[in-house]
Amino acid sequence: MPRGTTAEKSKWSGKVLGRPEKQLAPPHRAVTCQAPTLKRDHVPCRRDGGSGVVARRPLLGAHCVLCVGRAVAEAGSASGGAMAGVWQQPFLNVFRHFKVDEWKRSSKEGDVAVVMDKTLKCTVYRVRGPVSAGNYIQLPKTSTQSLGLTGRYLYVLFRPLPAKHFVIHLDLCTEGSQVIRVSFSNFFKEFKSTATWLQFPFICETGTPRKDVGSPGARWTCLQLDLHDILLVYLNRRYSHLKTIRLCASLLVRNLYTSDLCFDPAVTVGEARCAKLPITPIPREMAFPVPKGESWHDHYVHIRFPSDSSKTPSEAVQKSCSPSEAAGPVLRLLPHPAAFSKPVQDSLALMVQKHGPTASRQALSVPRPLPEVSVSCERSEVSSVGGPSGRSQEPLAWVEATDKHVASDSLHVSVYQTTVEPTAPGDASPQESFLPDPVLRLKGVIGFGGHSTKWALWTRDGTAVVYPCHAVIVVMCVSTREQRLFLGHTDKVSALALDGSGSLLASAQARPHSMLRLWDFQTGECLSLFQSPVHTVCSLSFSDSGEVLCGVGKDRHGRMTVVVWGTAQVGRGGEAVILTKVHSDVDIQAFEVAFFDETRMASCGRGSVRLWRLRGGGLRSCPVDLGEHQALEFTDLAFRQAQDGHTLYVCSRSGHILEIDHQRMAVRCARRLLPTRTPGGPLPQKQTFSSGPGIAISSLSISQAKCAVGSEDGYLRLWPLDFSSVLLEAEHEGPISSVCVSPDGLRVLSTTSSGHLGFLDILSREYSMLVRSHAAPVLALATECSRGQLATVSQDHTVRIWDLATLQQLYDFASPEEAPCAVAFHPTQPTFFCGFSSGAVRSFSLETTEVLVEHRCHRGAITGLAASPDGSLLFSSCSRGSLAQYHSSAPQCRILRVTANVVCQEACPSPSALVVSGDSHLLAFVGPSKYTVTVMDTTSLDELLRVDIRTLDLAGSRLDSAVAVCFGPAPPGHLLVSTSSNMVAVLDATSGRLVRELSCVPTAACSVLALSGDGRFLLTAADRAIKVWDYSAQAGPGCQVYIGHSEPVRAVAFTPDQQQLLSVGDTIFLWDVLAPSENVQGSPGAPTTCEAGLGTRQLEDTVSGASGLPRQQVPMPSQASPPWLDICARPPKDHDGESRGAFSMSDESCGPEGLRQASGPPVLVQKETDRAGACSTGRARAQPPTHRDSYRHFTARYKASLLSKGLSFPAVGDERLHLKAVMGYNGNGRANLVWRPDTGFFAYTCGRLVVVEDLHSGVQQHWLGHPEEISTLALSHDAQVLASASGRSSTASRCQIRVWDVPGGSCRQLLSHHDTAVQALAFSPDDRLLVTLGDYGDRTLALWSMATYELVSSTCLPEPVYGMAFNPWDAGELACVGQGAVTLWLLQQRGGDVSLQVHREPIPEEVGGCKLTSLCYGITPLLYCGSSAGQVCVWDMCAGCCFLAWEADDGEIGVLLCLGARLVSGSNTRRLRLWAVGAVPELRCKGSGARSSSVFMERELTLDGAVVSAVFHESMDMGVVGTTAGTLWYVSWAEGTSTRLVSGHQSKVNEVVFSPSESHCATCSDDGSVRVWSVASMELLIQFQVLSQSCLCLSWSPPSCERPEQQWVAAGYSDGTLRLFSIPLIAMELKMHPHSAALTAIAFSADGQTILSGDRDGFVAVSRPRTGMTFRVLSDHRGAPICTIQSTRREYGDFGAEGVDLWLAASGDQQVSVWASNWLQDRCELVDWLSFPAPALTEVPSCLPPSLAAFCPWDEALLVCAGLSMHHEVVFYSLCQKQVIEKIPLPFFAVSMSLSPGAHLMAIGFSERVLRLVDCASGAVQDFAGHDDSVQLCRFAPSARLLFTAAHNEILVWEVTGH
Repeated sequence: MPRGTTAEKSKWSGKVLGRPEKQLAPPHRAVTCQAPTLKRDHVPCRRDGGSGVVARRPLLGAHCVLCVGRAVAEAGSASGGAMAGVWQQPFLNVFRHFKVDEWKRSSKEGDVAVVMDKTLKCTVYRVRGPVSAGNYIQLPKTSTQSLGLTGRYLYVLFRPLPAKHFVIHLDLCTEGSQVIRVSFSNFFKEFKSTATWLQFPFICETGTPRKDVGSPGARWTCLQLDLHDILLVYLNRRYSHLKTIRLCASLLVRNLYTSDLCFDPAVTVGEARCAKLPITPIPREMAFPVPKGESWHDHYVHIRFPSDSSKTPSEAVQKSCSPSEAAGPVLRLLPHPAAFSKPVQDSLALMVQKHGPTASRQALSVPRPLPEVSVSCERSEVSSVGGPSGRSQEPLAWVEATDKHVASDSLHVSVYQTTVEPTAPGDASPQESFLPDPVLRLKGVIGFGGHSTKWALWTRDGTAVVYPCHAVIVVMCVSTREQRLFLGHTDKVSALALDGSGSLLASAQARPHSMLRLWDFQTGECLSLFQSPVHTVCSLSFSDSGEVLCGVGKDRHGRMTVVVWGTAQVGRGGEAVILTKVHSDVDIQAFEVAFFDETRMASCGRGSVRLWRLRGGGLRSCPVDLGEHQALEFTDLAFRQAQDGHTLYVCSRSGHILEIDHQRMAVRCARRLLPTRTPGGPLPQKQTFSSGPGIAISSLSISQAKCAVGSEDGYLRLWPLDFSSVLLEAEHEGPISSVCVSPDGLRVLSTTSSGHLGFLDILSREYSMLVRSHAAPVLALATECSRGQLATVSQDHTVRIWDLATLQQLYDFASPEEAPCAVAFHPTQPTFFCGFSSGAVRSFSLETTEVLVEHRCHRGAITGLAASPDGSLLFSSCSRGSLAQYHSSAPQCRILRVTANVVCQEACPSPSALVVSGDSHLLAFVGPSKYTVTVMDTTSLDELLRVDIRTLDLAGSRLDSAVAVCFGPAPPGHLLVSTSSNMVAVLDATSGRLVRELSCVPTAACSVLALSGDGRFLLTAADRAIKVWDYSAQAGPGCQVYIGHSEPVRAVAFTPDQQQLLSVGDTIFLWDVLAPSENVQGSPGAPTTCEAGLGTRQLEDTVSGASGLPRQQVPMPSQASPPWLDICARPPKDHDGESRGAFSMSDESCGPEGLRQASGPPVLVQKETDRAGACSTGRARAQPPTHRDSYRHFTARYKASLLSKGLSFPAVGDERLHLKAVMGYNGNGRANLVWRPDTGFFAYTCGRLVVVEDLHSGVQQHWLGHPEEISTLALSHDAQVLASASGRSSTASRCQIRVWDVPGGSCRQLLSHHDTAVQALAFSPDDRLLVTLGDYGDRTLALWSMATYELVSSTCLPEPVYGMAFNPWDAGELACVGQGAVTLWLLQQRGGDVSLQVHREPIPEEVGGCKLTSLCYGITPLLYCGSSAGQVCVWDMCAGCCFLAWEADDGEIGVLLCLGARLVSGSNTRRLRLWAVGAVPELRCKGSGARSSSVFMERELTLDGAVVSAVFHESMDMGVVGTTAGTLWYVSWAEGTSTRLVSGHQSKVNEVVFSPSESHCATCSDDGSVRVWSVASMELLIQFQVLSQSCLCLSWSPPSCERPEQQWVAAGYSDGTLRLFSIPLIAMELKMHPHSAALTAIAFSADGQTILSGDRDGFVAVSRPRTGMTFRVLSDHRGAPICTIQSTRREYGDFGAEGVDLWLAASGDQQVSVWASNWLQDRCELVDWLSFPAPALTEVPSCLPPSLAAFCPWDEALLVCAGLSMHHEVVFYSLCQKQVIEKIPLPFFAVSMSLSPGAHLMAIGFSERVLRLVDCASGAVQDFAGHDDSVQLCRFAPSARLLFTAAHNEILVWEVTGH
């Protein structure tokens, strides 16, 4: 970059940073042609005033056939076809006119013969052969000629040969002289479309033909093609004439006809006259013979394509009619429409109508997808109707892929797909797409180069520059920076050339074979498109006249090739022709046509300078005698006109500049530029010739007086032609690639290899930067709202900031050592964040261009970076699976928490990898595996939802994985997920329910998703295409495809104003959105929002009605519109507690108009009596919120497993297993802990179990009954009744509430009312009532009578409620907290009826508009409330006001408990605090003027997770607290300590192993912990924690004879490491890294001196723990994960191999290997190899079961195997007999298995949440329930007395009886 430019460099320099043609037509009658036979070297005649003088070639005074034909065609085209219509009307017999039988004006190739057809009784042409391309008939004889046929319809009379493929190629010429190839073939399987080629599949639908009639594929067919509509409908082009026809094998063809008339082939002239039919009959010579008395349609087939083309195109696109309008057969949708195979193509289908004998001229049609050509061959008498409505269903679409480009146009394909649904005929209306066409227009590109940074040219007038930017050619005005774009190339542009007049531009694109385009530079129209014989053209040069174009490149053999094209006829209806092509053995770096003679050229390269001459149709070259300079590497050359002739200047990489005499072919002068600088001189002075290293010159350009030189040292230097001294120089940031002097000689254009483009103004001596660009693909982008800036990161290790208004770069930050991966702007501050490949996340200031803060909490490359829209939080994810949360409100952002193994580790960096919802409440990402998508709360990082993508397509043939995620606007609250199966799934962000799916996506999975702010446009990007969807269209959304990028699109985003779109990949594209943005509220389907805070008068008007009069009686609720409770302002109370006003409740339903509120005298709710006799106010529901906005809400953990029925549960008393203990506490529950110190009753939940534990003895009772995970508990005040609630199961429509008898441990009653989940339970102070509160999706408050267990009242809440509590001093008052207010409910009981009165107390403005999330009553009349912002508010319930508030925490307070003068608060920041609130009652007297200085914190404890449950003694000195980490803590405030009571894993448990003495066991989990437990007490003794990794497998060392006290636990982790922990030392002794992939299985050898470990890639490593060395790796199972490794001492039998150990390995591909080894002697031999066949994929469940294998403990010669097989069974395999000796059937696939070392028992776990115990001796089976998820782990203890089972994070310990 030159010095003094305006772009600012970062101060931080550390680690960051269709072709034209010649036409052949019959001559007009007034003209005769005596020209000889056509030859390839025909020179077009030049007419002068019609005199008939032919230039360059005398032809006896007459014009040649080529020129006359061209003149006729051009005149016909210009005059509307008047001349052509004279001789082509009414129809033209093509074969007869062009005398096909003579083969003079047509050609044949291969097996073409004339045969007699028995059906037609005439001779026809038979074209057959195995290869269609080698057997054909072509008209005209050569492809360079043209038929010039202008008829609209082409009639092809042919018959396909049975069971053979045929192809028909038509070359159609448009009015813009572009050639479009249209092909029809039964070989094509799908429709394909490019800008110059349309391919239509010809599909024959077999019907039921008559017995005497041939099959449909063998019948003669009249194919009627409307050439006008084909181009207009599918490419939006105007048809001019038919250029060529090629009929390829295998088919019989009778003839071809063209006409402007639409004939009906089934009606003859005589029939039309007799019946007076209003149709055009078929001419006699075109008619097929029909036997007398029979129907034409019984013998032949008529295809009209496009169907009903007699209508206008708009009518053909959308039309409909009733079934009665067609008497003949109509078309049906194909059962399996074809799918596109390219990004620019879509899954389209097209049908061609077959007309019956009396078919209506109007086809039955609905809007449809696009084209498959289909022949429907049913009998003509039968009418085929589509769908139950009787409507024919015909696909149609509009495709636009323009190739005639002007500035600012863009390549796109518009696809309007509709979902065909049955509709009533009277209501039928076509589906319309509301997308403008096109909806996007490419406005500008940011970048330069791509394939080469060498090409940049001045325009003729010097006002603009022309340069390539990957696949786009840009013309930029240097004064205004406005861009004009040339679009059409599909790959990077490799060379450019502009002719001398500036009217013709040539461009070549890379990729073999290189395609060339010739453009009209003024209009931007592509005049010609042709292929080069050179693989990649690296240089182009035009002659000054523009009639000769030279290209240089290498052919497929690597030989340097020069091609010369003649372009004189381009733009005049002709095309470029190859004049000559030569191969050269010399290197060519530059090639240029002399401006003074288009037949002379020059080239230079390594060791050579050559002069070329075009003469006599050949190109010859002669080397220049270089003398001593022949070893130089020449890089560029330029011609200059001198007084004594023409001089050629050539430069070299060594600094030499040679002046060569063009005529004498000799070096006239040689100079050398050296990098020497005169001390103190203002400019460097160069010596002209010397020895030593010279300046590496890369380019030079010559004007009349100056020479501009660009060199690799980054300097642009301007010299006089004598090279005496440097006139000007400009330093650039990188090596210069090219220089170009403007035509006026006043400016010098320069380019650099780093992607910079600029020019030096010679007069002003100023350098202007035009374009900066990334030098490598762009990975991600981010937009800034207030400043209109864009940030991009690239593989070139830079972060760049751009101005969206000017497209100019503002800053760049370089990072040489680490690559930036992700970027995000802060929504409100002038900062941006960037993530790097090293795992660093840095914050940059846009004001100081410095790094503000750097965080290194990640170990892998950053894959996602997202800031919440409110600017409070920032999130980052890395390739190691960790997720970090930052507090970003302050300039110095800080880390809040880091969570390991939650994000998919296989995800690639993508802007769509990590997204935050628009309201800043939800965070979504792909993880923990690629098959799941997780939604979290942004504040607490609590998991709200986990969706298994594999379950969305149960019928799919392969596993589906998530690729990208995106939030939709709220409402309705959608989460969009693109999958690997080319589908975009629209999910409900709350429930995970599939709302709809968009499956018409490109063949590559959408890696990028983006949604416009108004929710109207959805953007998907796959490969190099961008697709725009009409997201607001619920059924069959329309889409448009846009191409232009030459590399895969990495990111797309709307600008903040939603008026433009940005896409990045190879470079940066800026698109204009050609549609006005719409407001979200105005979008279709958006629910009406409700306004809060209506005034009193407004409330009265709303309730009273339009008349404004108050009601005289209480309204009666109805079933149709049940009552909706809302809140009105509450009058204050007197000090005695009596209200001075009245409580009220509304009795109106909530409709779309909003919430209606009541005012007036007190009323009672009229109750409805349902079937159960309960009183309810109805089941009305509002729109549930789209997310859980508080961690207080319960959300059940996602489970793909379902509880099965019909199992063999044992009778009471006969169980072989008894549940002894539960290890763990469900930290996912809320208030799921109860404790009564006076009675000692202590209970909590784990999964679906209620665990009642004696705190003194540790003995547990387990109450089983709930089908799903228990959410909450409540204990009555007399401790005699316990209520528990669980979520809704798959077999029930409501949640389950169980009422338990505490003394007896039995279930008293089962209640059911809530739909989704129960948030909280509470008993009234007198225990007569139970209140149940639904969650944020249910929003129902239900009141139950504990005497009768009947529903007393049910109320729908207008908004979510986070907590509730009864007033301990008043049984009739219930308080609830929610959004910004406290709601009080007064229960009034009159007899058996209970009524509710409600009012609302808003939060004072001083406290802020936060949510109240917790509450508890204190000393009367005080109510304490905790908020989401960490405040505690104190309310005077008598005065009805909040008089005190203080900051109690940094996060959301979820638990509040108050007894006497002490208050306990617990939050999601893991803090538990004790407050002294004894002075609060005194502060109550001060009212709102009270200050919180008298409230102080006594104690604080930090626990291991967010506080979700707490119970304390009356003295508040001790209590029990539950956290989300699955731990119950005993808290002693007196001692200030916290002790674990119950501990469990927070994540999935992967393994349980036992010590040899069975005194201890160890477990490992996805949370990275290894925990050692006491088996006797089930207490946690030791915990080893590894951060950011998952522990996937464990093994306990066997007893060692040498060191009996030595006990090791070997653990395998997800990063491929193996750690060895010493139990006696409580330390890690060894860490090894034997694998590059995650360890999945591990085992000690029988002697404990060797460790066997298997990984996810199928490798088994053998290591020695003493040395830490891995001495052998077995790859026999490579490609499938190792599921099981087991080793045992070889004590039985001889299996044909030597060794002391016998061990096995089982892999996920159902392969089991058995080995005998002696590791001390380094010997290992294969004993046996078992392969089990797997069922078809359609039978496999969504989660594949593992391969299970184990040695049988009671017979070591037996191998027991289970897993994925053809049947649900366990197999016993004998290693001695080498065969299966026993099979035990199972009800499902086994996912875990363990064999008892004692009795012949086998435990098997199923994904259906069932544990089965099999007695292998007797065959008896028993099934046991207790887990709430798949039983993924079963392990018998060594003594066989205990069985450990695990489901997710819960571990159950069973006692085995009768063992």
